[in-house]
Formats: sequence, structure tokens, C-alpha cells
Amino acid sequence: MHLSRTVLQQAGTRIAVSLRRERNRRVYCSAKMTGSKGTQRRVVLWFRNDLRLHDNVIVHEAVEAVGRGMADDVLPVFCFDPRWFHETCFSNGQLKTGAYRAQYLLESVENVKQNLRLIGSDLVVRMGAPEVELPKLCPPHGTMTVYAQREVTSEETRAEVAVTRALKRCGSRMELFWGSTLYHVDDLPFDLHKMPTVFTPFRNKVENCADVRKCFPSPKKGQLPIPQDVVDIDSIPKSVEDLNSIVPDGHPLLQTPTKDDRAAFDMKGGEDVALQRLQYYLWESKLIEKYFDIRNGMVGGDYSTKLAPALAHGCISPRYIYWQIQEYEKERVANKSTYWVVFELIWRDYFKYYALAQGDAIFKLHGPIGKSRPWKVDQAMFERWRDGQTGWPLVDANMRELKQTGFMSNRGRQNVASFLCLDLGLDWRLGADWFESMLLDYDPASNWGNWVAAAGLTGGRINKFNITKQSKDYDPDGEYIRLWCPELKNVPSTKIHEPSNMSRKDQDVFEVQIGQDYPQAIPSSNFSQSNGQKKYPSRFGNKRGKGPRRPKASDYEY
Repeated sequence: MHLSRTVLQQAGTRIAVSLRRERNRRVYCSAKMTGSKGTQRRVVLWFRNDLRLHDNVIVHEAVEAVGRGMADDVLPVFCFDPRWFHETCFSNGQLKTGAYRAQYLLESVENVKQNLRLIGSDLVVRMGAPEVELPKLCPPHGTMTVYAQREVTSEETRAEVAVTRALKRCGSRMELFWGSTLYHVDDLPFDLHKMPTVFTPFRNKVENCADVRKCFPSPKKGQLPIPQDVVDIDSIPKSVEDLNSIVPDGHPLLQTPTKDDRAAFDMKGGEDVALQRLQYYLWESKLIEKYFDIRNGMVGGDYSTKLAPALAHGCISPRYIYWQIQEYEKERVANKSTYWVVFELIWRDYFKYYALAQGDAIFKLHGPIGKSRPWKVDQAMFERWRDGQTGWPLVDANMRELKQTGFMSNRGRQNVASFLCLDLGLDWRLGADWFESMLLDYDPASNWGNWVAAAGLTGGRINKFNITKQSKDYDPDGEYIRLWCPELKNVPSTKIHEPSNMSRKDQDVFEVQIGQDYPQAIPSSNFSQSNGQKKYPSRFGNKRGKGPRRPKASDYEY
């Protein structure tokens, strides 16, 4: 059932108060970690969406605990949670974590393990739910405290609750730390129940009244002493197929994705690659100096930083990016483009805090504003959108790129989301659900926040895109369309944006038969302007979908 806005606001306030007590709680916990003489005191680092060593709050806290004599050893852990590999709640036959993101995640975990080994530590990798696996790591004659980064959306926070309860049963405990945003939650210049519901007021407030904190130092060799009694520390999945051991029976199995030579994104996962990419985009290529002018591109690897997947998995810190840009502006040049990358990071913060303030409302059919609209469910129409068969080349090219690579440009995401929600009038959660499975850079707050905004359910401006105009503006020569819709390869730029309008003679000349080689366009609509229409029943109702996990995007993209 829906939670009222008052309840959500009260919950957000309680979370904020809890977070602001974090420092005092850590002092108290440090005292508690001091066990009796001869008692082994262990800190477990539960890596989640923070797969890096630089500017990592839980790593820093562990180093501090060891340095103060409050911990004897530190055990880094990552759990591949079977719940990530259930089918999505909207039952379109795909896993919540599809093959592209599974591959990126596996690479990121491998890289953390390698980097920990370089400083005399290591990473324990477990295949199972964290509330089952983490309690097993408690020393037989000692105490254990689990450090983890605090998350904001319901599935992640439910995992935190489950782990906390499981640890309590075995005499251990967990401490959560804030570390995923550019601006720290304690530094927000407003209470969460007064969180702006549109971006610009949020940006103005944080830019004018808050500072970005300095990065935590990376750990040095010997600062994370690894316990000697850990078994199977060398065990780690070697391929995407190895993850099938935790895919539930009857669910689709994972296969290592095949690389598509047309892909705009071809980077591996991991901290090392992410840091190298930032180095390239700033200091080596100077591409950041023209980012604002090229950010709406769709072909090639350099029109954007391509750091969104690394940020989503925590392979790179938003604060590290920020301070590198500050240094670049000081040493090289400061212009609108250098600022605009920071601007995008603030967008990311906005959706994180918006999700924290609104709670599960961002996953509900009627959104945070509770507006009833005549969303419909038409499986055949959804599949045409999903598979890039709508007859609208810009939409089709983008959807095919997503399906073949796990990536889509920011411009593409805005257009395909607008088309699904405001032209087709389909239940917007179908799109969010598909993006959850496919996107390399899936992040629940950004993805679902963007989708619910695209559906016009946040109270902000509704952006209904004219697909033909967008196609002509951002792919004027049809280069991107021809790349992903090769059946239109002979169609000239004057006709490629609306091939369904070609005459039979033109179709013969350009060797493409509309309705056979390329689909006839789905008729456009004015769904976004409709009022008082007969409401189509949604088989998903206005409640969260049934299943082991919430429905999980037209998100920002760097």
C-alpha cells in the first residue's frame, strides 16, 4: 500500500537524525570493540556498491580502528547475493542483473581483490546472501564488527536490516557509514523532509551552502592486517557462467556477453580502469574542456566521460572526480564544460537524496505525487519498444544499442523514456524494469528517479520529446541510426528520420520495404496531454510488483 507523504517525510527525518549521530555512535562502538585480554577483535569490510580503495569510508574507518588499537585484523568481503539474479518483478523474462552488468561487476570485484593483495590484504568472495555468509566470519574466540556503506533504497536497506539481525544473533554487530555522494548527508543545508522536489533549488542550495569534503587517503601496505584463519580466500567466480550457481531454478541463465564492435562503451569494470579513464578524459585528452558541447553525442567513446558504470559500482569516488576537476581548473582551464561534469555529479546526488526523502514512492505506479493516470499494459507494444521495432529510428537505434551492449547515451535515454511513457502511454515501470536488467550503470535511485520524472509523477516539468525533431537535431546525417538500424543504410538523411513516410517508389530506390524490412511506425499520441480518458486497468495495480524484489532508467550519464 502507499505510504503517505507525511509518513515518508517523518521516515526521512528519522534517517537524517540517525545519520547525524553517526560520529558519536562510532566513538561508542570503538569502545565496545575493546574486548577482554586475549579476545580477537575483527573488523569485516562488507563491500557493496563501493568497489574501490581510494576515498572509501569503510576502508578508512578500518585503518583508523587498527591504528587506534581497536581492531586486531580486517577482513574484506564481497557477497554475490542470489536476489540480484532473480527475474525482475515485471516478468519479461530477464534477470534483475543481466549479463552485461554481471560481467562488469565480476571485473570490479576481481580488481578490488587484486588491489587489496598489493597492500598485504585480500578479499573473501562468498556466493550467498550476506545475512547468511557474514556471520560465518566471526572469529571463534573474539568479537566482530561489520563496516558497510549505507544505502538508501528499500531492497538495499532491507539487506542491511537482515544482516544486522543475523549478526546480533551471533553476538556481532554492524556499523553503517555514509560514502556514496558528492555532498555528505550531514552537510546538506536543509532537513530531508524539506528536500527540494526539483533539481535546480537542490543544486542552488548545496552549491551555495555546502562544501565537498576532502577525500580519504588510500590504505597503505600493512594497514589492513588480514586474519590467518580464513578458508577459501582464493575462491572467486572466474566467468559470468560461474554466477549461475546462485541463479534460482527456472530462471534464465547468464552467458558471457559477446562484444559488439559498434559499442560506444568498451571499458572493463574496476577501480584501475575507472581512474585511468578519468586521467585520460582530463589530463591526457583534455576532452573535459569541450564536454558541454559534445555531451549529447551518440556515436563513439569520447562524447562523455563514460564513468557512470564506475560510479554506480563505486569503482570511482564522486569526490575524487570533483577534486581532480578542481585541480584541472586551477592548472589548465576552467570553463562551462569543466563545471558541467560537476553539474552531472550533483544530479546524481539529487536522485540519491530524493530517493531517501521519498522512500518507496519512486517505485509506485502513481509516483511521489500520487497522480492517477491511464497507464496501460500492452505486451506486444512493449516488446516492440524493447526490441527496437517501433518504426521510429531514433528510438529503435537506442533500444538496439542497449540490448546489444548494456549502454545508451543520455540523449537516447531521455527520448526512449519519453516515447514509452508519453507517446505509447505504457506503464512506465515496464521501462524502468527493463533498464534495471540491461544497464551497465544501473543505480536504483538514479534510474527509478529519472523514470518516475519522465512519467511526469514528481511534480516537476514534464518533458515530452518530439522524436523526429530530436532525431534531426542530434543525428542530422543519420550516422547513429544507420549504425544500429542497418536496414536503413541506403536511406538519405532527408528521409531517414521518418522512413514510414517514404513513398513506395522511394522504398524501392533505397532498398527497404516499410512493414517488411523495417517496421511501420507506431502511431504517435498525445498521451501526456490527455485528461479524463478511460483508465486502462494495470495488471500491476498501484502496489509494488510481487516477487522477491521491487521493480527497479532513464538516468544521468557522464
